Amino acid sequence: MKVWQPGSHLSEERGGEVRDWSWQRTRRRIGLLARLTLPYRGRTALAVSTLLAYTLVALAPPYLAKLAIDQGIAEADLGRLTTIVIVFLVAAVAALALSSANTYLTGWVGERMLADLRNRLFRHLEGLSMGFYERNRAGVIISRITNDVEALDQLVTDGVTSLVQNTLLLLGSAVVLFFLDWRLALATLTVLPLMAATTAWFRRRSNRAYRDVRERLGLVTATLAEDIAGMRVVQSFTREPVQERAFRGVNDRYRAANQETVVLNAIYFPTVDLLSSAAIAIVFGYGGWLVYHGDVSAGTLFAFALYVSNFFDPIQQLSQLYNTFLSAIAALDKIVGVLDEEPQVRDAPDAHELPRIEGHVRFHAVRFGYGPGLPEVLHGLELDVRAGTTVALVGHTGAGKSTIAKLLARFYDPLQGRITIDGHELTAVSQHSLRRQLGIVPQEGFLFGGTVAENVAFGRPDATRDEIESATRAVGAHSFVVELEDGYDTQLGERGTRLSLGQRQLVAFARALLADPRILILDEATSSVDIGTERQIERALRQLLSGRTAFVIAHRLSTIRDADLIVVLEHGRVVEQGTHEELIAARGYYTRLYGDWATDVA
Repeated sequence: MKVWQPGSHLSEERGGEVRDWSWQRTRRRIGLLARLTLPYRGRTALAVSTLLAYTLVALAPPYLAKLAIDQGIAEADLGRLTTIVIVFLVAAVAALALSSANTYLTGWVGERMLADLRNRLFRHLEGLSMGFYERNRAGVIISRITNDVEALDQLVTDGVTSLVQNTLLLLGSAVVLFFLDWRLALATLTVLPLMAATTAWFRRRSNRAYRDVRERLGLVTATLAEDIAGMRVVQSFTREPVQERAFRGVNDRYRAANQETVVLNAIYFPTVDLLSSAAIAIVFGYGGWLVYHGDVSAGTLFAFALYVSNFFDPIQQLSQLYNTFLSAIAALDKIVGVLDEEPQVRDAPDAHELPRIEGHVRFHAVRFGYGPGLPEVLHGLELDVRAGTTVALVGHTGAGKSTIAKLLARFYDPLQGRITIDGHELTAVSQHSLRRQLGIVPQEGFLFGGTVAENVAFGRPDATRDEIESATRAVGAHSFVVELEDGYDTQLGERGTRLSLGQRQLVAFARALLADPRILILDEATSSVDIGTERQIERALRQLLSGRTAFVIAHRLSTIRDADLIVVLEHGRVVEQGTHEELIAARGYYTRLYGDWATDVA
């Protein structure tokens, strides 16, 4: 049996299955919003109470107007008229107070709900595995936590209140209309079938249109984030016109989606106004005829006209709210979609803390691929690395070098086989306790928009200034840091743009070394620095790697030659391993790679 997936056509599914899925989705939406209100249940209850009280008070003025006309003006009873006017004013003041209190309470709860939702989304994103970020564009993810949460703002701070209030006013006005005169009420409500049909059409078309708007807004954000992050590449290759055309295309599709909602609104809301006017015309036409024949009083007709307005105004308000509701529901579906994402790598229920390790790493017949339908990257990898060994992983692009580093950091789990550190299988220990003892320096060190000291101490926030400076001295970064205008307190800007590429990498080295890792992973970590800087790093690493296990992915000969063990990979398998001298003497695959590198250097 075919299972419905988001984006498929409902017409392809059985009606019962679609309704069941729709109900489950609605229940999940309501459940998420309800859980967000739980910490503020007291103020939420108070907001609901003031809303109900306000609705009751708001139904009183038209009936008071009827009494004023029929019992005060028509009978020339000044005392009764004065009493009714006073009650009218009291009701107005009460409505003002209740409305103000409800607006404040609803906004107070709503803003805190949204802040909690952002925090929850961010916390959830932190727990997702690397595979999620490799499958999804950063801009789309950012859009979920910014644009989509913002789309809920009007709903939770005003929309829910408006929905309940106008629904109660609509039902209350309908009851009072029949109480005043059932004949006139039936005549007035003859326009409802046409309004119901129009609303059903609008709901069906708008639902799809607003989902398209949310989807395309996410693409606009993703494209914009990507182009801004890669602006240097865009300008270097003079691709501005091409990227501008690409962005214009994405933006035009977003505009077209919004335009569809504009057209729908332009059709629907004037139709609601027309039907409301038709209802008022029926009231004064048929109601005037009843007054003329003495079947109803003038005060009743006046009150009836006010209640008809009270009946159709909520319909129009609810119709306008429907736009907000659709936009918010579409955004909520996107948010729920992110919250439904499960980490690919999870701690076992009985996972234990990894004790302080020596660093003996073993890969036991490890097989791994990045996803269903994608080729296998590692094919039964066997590797035994003794504690304190510096291992250089070499091979052509795609041989599996970086994959080994990712598996060791447990960003992914093997499909088959197992990885152990000091005999502890990685899937049996907590990720936190494992990564606390790892230091990872990627090809381009990522720095955050704080100070130099904050970036160096990122892995050890409690580090003293002396410890921070000691780490930067060890990698040769101290000399340029102290020359910055504020030294270690210099703000680096987004991604550390105040520093050169080589300087950023040196700070990343200092950050990893300050964390005192038992296992250090250097993934092409020296490829972004010049020869002089690389030699400076290598001098520091010889001392700092003592007693630690290090996995070094590199192409530079100096880094490879100094390794205790060189592991040569080809198509996800170990084809050779040994020291530089042993592998050169064997005149095998490594010798050919070495010859290629030597030619490149020459």
